[in-house]
Amino acid sequence: MPKKEKSEEERTWPPESAREHLREARAEMRETIRALFPPAFLEHRRAARRELLLAARELIDDALERTEVG
Repeated sequence: MPKKEKSEEERTWPPESAREHLREARAEMRETIRALFPPAFLEHRRAARRELLLAARELIDDALERTEVG
């Protein structure tokens, strides 16, 4: 018995409908966070996240350098 061709939505994971729900949930959560915390807290959180990303970049750069030497 031949296999039935899957639709584009069936081939993508997660399905587009689930992605849309996730986008909407994320937007609602962001609005909730903005309503609960003062702007200074949100700015501090943003700065802390940036520092974490910079630290991760340094770790990756260091690991890459160690693989190139030797």
